[in-house]
Amino acid sequence: MASRPPPRFVVRPHDEASLRRRRRRLWLGAAWLASMLLTAIVVGTLAWRTTPAAIDHREARQLAAQNEQLKQQIANLKRAQQVTEIATKSLRGTLTERDEEINGLRADLGFYSRLVGGNAQREGLKVQEVQLRPVSGSHAWNLALSLTQNAKRGSDVNGTVTISVEGVRGDKVVALDWPALGDAAQKDGLPFRFRYFQQLHATFMLPADFKPTRLRIHVKPEGDEAVDRAVAWNDALSGNLTTIEGGN
Repeated sequence: MASRPPPRFVVRPHDEASLRRRRRRLWLGAAWLASMLLTAIVVGTLAWRTTPAAIDHREARQLAAQNEQLKQQIANLKRAQQVTEIATKSLRGTLTERDEEINGLRADLGFYSRLVGGNAQREGLKVQEVQLRPVSGSHAWNLALSLTQNAKRGSDVNGTVTISVEGVRGDKVVALDWPALGDAAQKDGLPFRFRYFQQLHATFMLPADFKPTRLRIHVKPEGDEAVDRAVAWNDALSGNLTTIEGGN
């Protein structure tokens, strides 16, 4: 009897337990590969962060952030300084205006107190106010002076006023008298006539190399004694006569 050739296909029963073992090995292998990959990424990241380039990068970012903060602080301080300067300038202007107003009120008080003669004395002629103002673009000066007498005197007074200017010219102390200051039309002085008060005006020229220090005023009423007053130049510029010198 002839032998049969072996079969090409062999049918074996399916082994479930073996299949589950294979699958578990595959999952374990995949998990191991994933953990190794994650470990490599973490180690690489940590290693990169500790490199000089990474450290320099972090420090550069921190410095940039600090720089922006400092810039903002400087900008805030500048704005605060500008606000303070504006407020200070405004306050100084207000104080200056108040000082001028107070000085004006004091001058008015002195003027009217003398005019009405509150002390009941028959006081005579007085230089009440002197003010100097420069003429722009020249060496000329505008002069305004006020003369008063007590209202209780009850009579007119008339006469002339002359001025002289003391100062320094070169290295010498000199005085410029009225003929060198006034014009030909007023060579005898500024005429006045009043009962209570009068304001006189004049314009005079000073040499370019002359530095004035004091203004002298000579008031000569008819039939009475002359009145002389010396006023510091700066006081005449401010209109402050609290330091009037000399006089009868």
